Amino acid sequence: MKTFLSIILIFSISKAVYLSNSSCKECHKEIYKEYQYSYHSKGYFNDILHRKIADKISKKSYGCASCHLPASKNLEALIEGEERPNRKNVEESDAISCFYCHEIAYVKKAHRHNKNILTKQIEGYKPSLYGNLENPDKSDKHSSLKNPIYSKVVCNGCHSHKRNSNGLLIFKVMEEHQTSEKCIECHMPYINGGNENMNKRARKKHRSHYFYGIHNDEIRKKAIELKLNIKNNYHIITTLKNKMGHPLIIQPAREMFLKVEVKRGREKIWDNSSDKNATFKYQFLEGDKKVIIPNRATSYEWFNNLEANSSRVYDYQIKNLRKGDKIIASFYMVIAKKECLDYIELKNSGLDKPLLVKSVEKIFK
Repeated sequence: MKTFLSIILIFSISKAVYLSNSSCKECHKEIYKEYQYSYHSKGYFNDILHRKIADKISKKSYGCASCHLPASKNLEALIEGEERPNRKNVEESDAISCFYCHEIAYVKKAHRHNKNILTKQIEGYKPSLYGNLENPDKSDKHSSLKNPIYSKVVCNGCHSHKRNSNGLLIFKVMEEHQTSEKCIECHMPYINGGNENMNKRARKKHRSHYFYGIHNDEIRKKAIELKLNIKNNYHIITTLKNKMGHPLIIQPAREMFLKVEVKRGREKIWDNSSDKNATFKYQFLEGDKKVIIPNRATSYEWFNNLEANSSRVYDYQIKNLRKGDKIIASFYMVIAKKECLDYIELKNSGLDKPLLVKSVEKIFK
């Protein structure tokens, strides 16, 4: 009898109702609108860069599912190649869904990548959704519970680190000791307005669900500090500081670079393009073969990064400077490297266009 009841309970849990993103809009209109602009709303079906990379790795299995289609009830089948992503399945088309993120009960640390452990939802009962809100409002759709992980480690499940099948670290945002607190402070700042349409408790602010990051110009500007000085009449000293709580490069497709140039009138008389250490990116090898996508990489051919809250000083010696020469130091970022876009056949997308983050200049006197 005990075994029979256990089977019924497991079956009931597995048949729990999924609340779609659109269903959240009924009570959380502003947060829903913010989320729609965020990259949490992007997934296999509406992010062409991600889809092209995933399909280049394999057109059979979808190993990215655990973080990019995490609400899927058939995760193992997707990862093992028994099924493909299905646009008609709302649990998959919702990408990194509201329901999924607010189901996380705790985060399990692991060597290859961390894992989000979800709360159990039992059929016939309102689902329980977690958050960090004091005294959450009651809802006819779900129960609301405060869970301390939403201020401590909720980001660590997907945004900590990732190792490929060979154990090589290919994605890193956080050190093992770091918590989500700084992530939330920067990427989910408080903004005006209550957290639901009715604003029943007259709440005046809520955590932003735009999840602004590398795609946002203001966030990029805050992330970098750039200083330029001229010493002893020929030393161009450029100091680059990463003010973020994570490394400059956290995705293998990314590239960032410091450009320093000297202009005499309209003519450029010098630049630092030959300085390999002024470009930040990962390059991978599988054995002795260069590879663009690191899913099977075994080592790094080139690894240049700037860790959290760290600085690097560049001292360029230009002995033919003249009065009136303009020295310009600029920092740029690229969403996806040209070689990556060429490899996945996504040319002319504009994703390899350098985006100016910050620039400073001085006139030599």
